Amino acid sequence: MPAAKIPVLLLFGPTASGKTGILETLFSGPNAFGQAEIVSADSMQVYRGMDIGTAKPQADLLARLPHHLIDIRSPNEQFNAGDFVRLADEACEDIARRGKLPVVSGGTGFYLRNFVLGLPETPPSDPLIRETLQAEFQSLGAQALMAELAACDPVSAARIHPNDSYRLQRALEVFRSSGRPLSSYPPIGAAPESRAQYRFLILGIERSREDVYRRINERCAIMFRRGLPEEVARLHAAGYGPGDPGMKAIGYQEFFVEESPGGGPKSRWRISVDPEGVQTLVARNSRRYAKRQITFFASIPQVKWIVAAGDPVGEIRRELKEFLAI
Repeated sequence: MPAAKIPVLLLFGPTASGKTGILETLFSGPNAFGQAEIVSADSMQVYRGMDIGTAKPQADLLARLPHHLIDIRSPNEQFNAGDFVRLADEACEDIARRGKLPVVSGGTGFYLRNFVLGLPETPPSDPLIRETLQAEFQSLGAQALMAELAACDPVSAARIHPNDSYRLQRALEVFRSSGRPLSSYPPIGAAPESRAQYRFLILGIERSREDVYRRINERCAIMFRRGLPEEVARLHAAGYGPGDPGMKAIGYQEFFVEESPGGGPKSRWRISVDPEGVQTLVARNSRRYAKRQITFFASIPQVKWIVAAGDPVGEIRRELKEFLAI
């Protein structure tokens, strides 16, 4: 007899859409809906020390409602979709084994889509090629590697920003190890059945774009009042800079000012002394990111949209009761 499928709730929405508040009300309040644990699908909350700018849940909420995949990497360590799917699988299996409901929630659409549909079948990482590419990136710079990628895989080159060192090096690694461009590999599957161990309830939080933008502006102001500039200064003093994966996050990258413009791999950086100007940039980049999130979410299948302006908690409770046959 086949093993029962693990029920998983996916709850997502653009930045500042209110996901954390909804989860808190649903699963840790006085009228909490059963027992659940959260698997964070946020590509930047994985990094230690990056608390304010990534809007991590407060310590009291984490104590009442366990979260997974938060504070598991240093800001100079890579974390990608493959890492997320592997660790999210482990977390969901563990949560279900203990009789609780796994809830995968966040705003990193690429992680969510890969979790639902599975990862594309590209070659495994080759440590020797990866080490060579990292050395070339440091000595030659991003533009030289981008030129090589444009020659061997123009489709991937058009999709990857030169500052995205991980995806740039990964695309070249795939070509050097297999002789095939990354863009030639099959895309992610087209239906949730490709993740047969799960049974999904996929819910998206829907707000008007104007409301999302207003909430983003308010959140940015709160972050700066809570001490975001000081948080970035501490990270910089600890040796982290704009070349580190974590520091590429919105809310962190905007603080760095190049002392000797030129963009070379040995450039020196300082922290901006214009917090008001940085806040404006963070809010603008966050709004642009939210717009991209909303567009990308359309590629996630079988989504039921929950209108935040109504009674989102009540509607999600009704969906969960039907989903779990309670």
